[in-house]
Amino acid sequence: MPHAMKGMQVGLFGGSFNPPHAGHALVAEIALRRLALDQLWWMVTPGNPLKSTRELASLAERIRLSEKIATNPRIKVTAFEAAHHVRYTADALALVKARNPGVDFVWIMGADSLRDFHRWQRWRQIMLTFPIAVIDRPGATLSFLSSVAAKTFDYARVDERDAPSLAHMRAPAWTFIHGPRSSLSSTAIRQAGT
Repeated sequence: MPHAMKGMQVGLFGGSFNPPHAGHALVAEIALRRLALDQLWWMVTPGNPLKSTRELASLAERIRLSEKIATNPRIKVTAFEAAHHVRYTADALALVKARNPGVDFVWIMGADSLRDFHRWQRWRQIMLTFPIAVIDRPGATLSFLSSVAAKTFDYARVDERDAPSLAHMRAPAWTFIHGPRSSLSSTAIRQAGT
């Protein structure tokens, strides 16, 4: 797990990154800038329980490719979930919270993930652990409003203009961040390579 000092604002950006691409790097850069983050932890997961592992590249390869594409020194590529045998996001966030008192974290996800967020293991617990920044993705700008999570936690939505102070807010709190979008997709990249 990367080191963060008390008082820091740190973004948590998790995914299988199979493979990582410029769209992921764009989300990370938008999050760093718009959320006024000191660091962003690029969390390469052992595998998404909701996705098939049949086409999953090795963790070592996904880490190597992530480090190659995440060139900002404030981005820390990590695979601590595998080292701690953590499978679900809710457990990873609980571990991060327990190990980093005094650090202000924000969970970062693409708008496309918000659509199916209610299918994640203990998704309500995730919403109650850290504030969440949802970053715009092509084709998901409007559909995110109709997601189960957005409707359930509509009362906790924060205006995008307040994004720089999101890390200091008590969960549940979330915002939707508009900005440049990339149409790149790991699935499409894998399919093009076969």
